[in-house]
Amino acid sequence: MNRITVYRLGLVEYGDGLNLMRLFAESRRQGLSGDVLLLLEHPPVLTLGRGAKRENIVANNERLAAEGVHVFETNRGGDVTYHGPGQLVGYPIFLLPPERHDVRRYVRDVERSIMQVLAKWGITAGPIPKWPGVWIGEEGSPDARKVAAIGVHLSRWLTTHGFALNVNTRLEHFQLIVPCGIREAGVTSMQRELGQSVAMPEVEDAIADSFCAVFDSERVEAPPPMRTVSIAVMRGRGAEAQVLLVRRKPERGGFWQVLTGRLEPGETPAQAAVRELEEETRLRLTPVDLHYRHAFALGEILPPKLVEENAFAAFCAPDAEVRLGPEHDAYEWVDVPTALERLPFDGLRETVKRAVAITA
Repeated sequence: MNRITVYRLGLVEYGDGLNLMRLFAESRRQGLSGDVLLLLEHPPVLTLGRGAKRENIVANNERLAAEGVHVFETNRGGDVTYHGPGQLVGYPIFLLPPERHDVRRYVRDVERSIMQVLAKWGITAGPIPKWPGVWIGEEGSPDARKVAAIGVHLSRWLTTHGFALNVNTRLEHFQLIVPCGIREAGVTSMQRELGQSVAMPEVEDAIADSFCAVFDSERVEAPPPMRTVSIAVMRGRGAEAQVLLVRRKPERGGFWQVLTGRLEPGETPAQAAVRELEEETRLRLTPVDLHYRHAFALGEILPPKLVEENAFAAFCAPDAEVRLGPEHDAYEWVDVPTALERLPFDGLRETVKRAVAITA
């Protein structure tokens, strides 16, 4: 019997999600791992499929920036769609067996997996043939509304991208776009249909079970990720705020970053942040939890190695002395725009943005 390993990743920056798909797809293609189902949430983002029309983003760039919404072009099918917190995104990365070499059947199976989950909450949904996705209401009905978007990509029967099920999604953000290019119908969520919020872990469980049933597979839980912390060390406030950047030694990548480090056995993220501060800078500070936890892949390792990182900020006096630990060979205090330009990863940039918000 085939096996599907289910990864429940929580928040994933959209660029990191694309990278995870790429790495898992290559790992599956090389036979280094089996089929996987990635379940996650993205920060607010608009994605453009291969058939997207740019005019279906109706908000201007100023409004998108004010809402903190980014735009990405992708190789999936479909038009423009929205991802954001409260929406369960699923990326099935399956190497379809010969008897399933049928694109339409694959899309129908993804739809069926979602419809079975909705039925568990008493929500009747189905496809509308002329429009992609999973819908509540009949074709031609004025109250037809989409509850899940589907946009897939297949290459030599290896699947990537997938679906986005609106669970507790902020539906106002769909006003930024013409969802999937469809002007004649609306968008809804499980929360709106039920009149109450829905526990995301329960929906994740139901989706995992449904996909495994529809694709005749055994469910396998993913191994736990590596746990790390990031710490943005700040001095000054407002327009005068500066960020401490440290440069990793060449054998460790040679790039600039804020402080990062792994949790040691038995540590909490807050304890790890205190320890990393002292070990890497000799600063004794009290970190502030930024309530930002996200997942990403570590480097280019195959099969992918997953990391879950908690972000913190720490604030020091203008004359505080920094003494570098063994992992870095240089440091600089830089203004916020320079820090955001220099940092190589979305998660580190988000850590700085959240730290800056505290200093405003």
